[in-house]
Amino acid sequence: MTPRRRGRNSQLSAGWGTYAVLGVVLLLSMFPLYWTLVAASHDTGDISRTPPVLVPGSRLLDNLRAVFTRTDMRLALTNSLVVSTLVTISVVFTSTLAGFAFAKLRFRGKGALLGVVVATMMVPPQLGIIPLYIMMANWLHWAGHLQALVAPAAVSAFGVFFMRQYLATALPTELLEAGRLDGCSTWRLYWHVVLPVARPAAAVLGMLTFMATWNDFFWPLVAMTQQNPTVQVALSALQGGYVRDYSLVLCGALVSTLPILVVFALMGRQILGGIMQGAVKG
Repeated sequence: MTPRRRGRNSQLSAGWGTYAVLGVVLLLSMFPLYWTLVAASHDTGDISRTPPVLVPGSRLLDNLRAVFTRTDMRLALTNSLVVSTLVTISVVFTSTLAGFAFAKLRFRGKGALLGVVVATMMVPPQLGIIPLYIMMANWLHWAGHLQALVAPAAVSAFGVFFMRQYLATALPTELLEAGRLDGCSTWRLYWHVVLPVARPAAAVLGMLTFMATWNDFFWPLVAMTQQNPTVQVALSALQGGYVRDYSLVLCGALVSTLPILVVFALMGRQILGGIMQGAVKG
């Protein structure tokens, strides 16, 4: 028994080569963020030097003041946070609800309806920009308001398909039948049975949705204005003019990246814990 246990533990233990590869991958992954910090703490002349500067400078606070002076970055950060949070909550809720219906409930036309949902993923979003803007500006009069960003992204076809694929294998039918025998309605089954099982996939979907909404640029640029911008729209204002100040652009990019890092630091452990919990249950 002892040799077998040692053999299994030796297979799970990582050697120095593994840590070396992981260290190199970590450094390569962190270098763009470090270079953004370096460029944000210098001026454009220092960035253009050869060889390039690789040590942070002393102009970070001055560049930050310039970024917040030239653009309404506080309002932009607030708008992006509100929109990303509302869209994430809506997408996770509707995707788990629809994914549960497509995975475990029986109703007429389920296969055809799921096919339509998947087919919408193949349509480029740029094709719907003009009719969507007409709807938001002329019909609903939401152009320039946050509703114009939240409403079109409140439901995600990818999220529905993703949750359907996960719940089809992770949610046992016997568990639902046991809940039915206990007198649970469909809503109670969803709230007390489906949501706990869907937590790992919901955490991953929420993180992906938050990042995609935060980084979205094309539709906010069309629907919003410089008086009520999101982060990406505010960053586009820093690139205007005949001479582009790359230090200010990268300083703004650094400011817009920090909330994503904070969200990932806060939710990363929950996401990994949920994934591991789902793997143990599986």
